[in-house]
Amino acid sequence: MRFGLLGTGYWAAETHAAALVAAPGTELAAVWGRDPAKAASVADRYGIRPYDDVDELIAAVDAVAIALPPQVQAPLAARAARAGKHLFLDKPLALTVAAADEVVAAVDATGVDSVVFFTSRFNPPAVDFLHEAVATGGWDGGRATLLGNVVGTPYDASPWRHQYGGLWDVGPHALSLLIPVLGRITGVSAALGPHQTATALLTHESGAVSTMTLSLASPVTTWDVSFYGTSGWGSVPPVTDAVAAAVVALEALTGGDRSCDVHFARDVTAVLVRAAADLVPH
Repeated sequence: MRFGLLGTGYWAAETHAAALVAAPGTELAAVWGRDPAKAASVADRYGIRPYDDVDELIAAVDAVAIALPPQVQAPLAARAARAGKHLFLDKPLALTVAAADEVVAAVDATGVDSVVFFTSRFNPPAVDFLHEAVATGGWDGGRATLLGNVVGTPYDASPWRHQYGGLWDVGPHALSLLIPVLGRITGVSAALGPHQTATALLTHESGAVSTMTLSLASPVTTWDVSFYGTSGWGSVPPVTDAVAAAVVALEALTGGDRSCDVHFARDVTAVLVRAAADLVPH
């Protein structure tokens, strides 16, 4: 499967591109970016062709891998799907339900495959934990505490992360783990605390209740997703190798795994939109 990479930032170059080169059955053939100079740099690094026109790239490949801000990703993903190209996307899928629905409609209309790279869902230890947790049951609730600070990291140059914060950047990771174990989310409320920390209270159709505490401007760093109930207490193993997880995700795409497709990503977007509405000053 010949892939075109849309995006030239750190995540695109260091994770998506590296995984496309390493994954069996895939070929990284081309790159497009909003900055032609950066596209040329990525192309030179990987020995691929840079494109100035995104539609020309889409026409030349079988699939696209997109590592761009969500408001840029969604319309390009819909465009590629309408052209019959398979999709390897990043989270969040979009910033609005309408934009996410457009991607879903394009995928459904053409029947292309899609995988959204919720990183933990392709980390083998985490996958094993989730399978066991679902099979065991008996969970009353869960908590996701994902705190960090992008200042001084490769993601510091990402304006959308600064603008939309932890809810939109790491919130999708939390939801991708909470939902499979506790079930569909039926209720959402949220509040904003110090250091741009968003805390959301989630009710699930199973009756369980979970929380997410998320920030990209925190003075402390932690990554913890845990569940509790009659089955005891269990924590999801963290990701240690993002490129390896991306390779697994690409294998899921070529294998037709739909557990993290655009439909699931659309539902995650809907939860984030509901939480974000509570964070807007009134």
